[in-house]
Amino acid sequence: MPRPFPPVALAALLSALLAAPAPAEPPFWRSEWPNTDFATTTVESWTEILSGGPPRDGIPALDGPVFVPAADGPPLGDREPVIVLDLPGVPARAYPIRYLTWHEIVNDTVADVPVAVTFCPLCNSALVFHRRVDGRDLSFGVTGKLRNSDMVMYDRETESWWQQALGEAIVGELTGARLTQLPSWMEGWAQFRAAHPDGMVMAEPDWDRRYGTNPYAGYDSLAKPFLYNGEMPPHGIPPLARVVRVGDRAWPLPRLAEAGEISEAGVTISWTAGQASALDSGEIAKGREVGSIRVRDASGADVPHDLMFAFAFHAFYPEGEWMVAE
Repeated sequence: MPRPFPPVALAALLSALLAAPAPAEPPFWRSEWPNTDFATTTVESWTEILSGGPPRDGIPALDGPVFVPAADGPPLGDREPVIVLDLPGVPARAYPIRYLTWHEIVNDTVADVPVAVTFCPLCNSALVFHRRVDGRDLSFGVTGKLRNSDMVMYDRETESWWQQALGEAIVGELTGARLTQLPSWMEGWAQFRAAHPDGMVMAEPDWDRRYGTNPYAGYDSLAKPFLYNGEMPPHGIPPLARVVRVGDRAWPLPRLAEAGEISEAGVTISWTAGQASALDSGEIAKGREVGSIRVRDASGADVPHDLMFAFAFHAFYPEGEWMVAE
């Protein structure tokens, strides 16, 4: 099971967990991870890695999902967020956040490309990776661990640990390896159907989960992130404000929403209404409006990016550039 918090008790629970984090050191983990090479790592201090609650695979990643035509898809709300992957030669695919909230990783193959579709609710980070590294196809699961409140994944082949926000192996045999991020974006379900009438949508997984509900209700309105003790963002930006990350630059979402479209640093970022926050209301479809983002280069091609919380950008890109209004 994921980390389900009743809305009323969420803030109190987070405070208690922050005050008493679980032990974090290889001897404590070895019984659960006998094949992980903890001697090889880029992590400076093991105290950076904390238990998020569930054990290894307690949040079950999905493999080989079933897809159906969008016209015959599940009854999603019009503004429900989906991750869109549009690779050449095949219809665009939509991965509903209502499923990824409870599974966090989907191992899929699209147009013969092995991909990992990932979503970390605690960072609002939705990234799609090519899961082939040095000619070897990897498949990913959820460790149940967090670093800077971001999901730590693992590959089943070497049991190396990977930082989801970076797509980088941080512990184990593959330490230092990087996954290639593929262009993808989040948008509302109605927006996907309108843009891709022949698109496909992931069918509901065969798991006993409360799909469509948000176990983190009210999370993106909190003053402090879950299991995060790092520095807060500069410029007075709230830690749980959304920012659009492109490379090592971050654009605050309110600036983009006000402008509608901004062209800077070689990219054009557009904002349109039509997507609900997945981390607001207890029912995802009823979340407050946050809008949808597209990032394109000068040729109009989609650019890999992330729509993450400001604290996570500051944690993983401490020297990054904040694209705030002058």
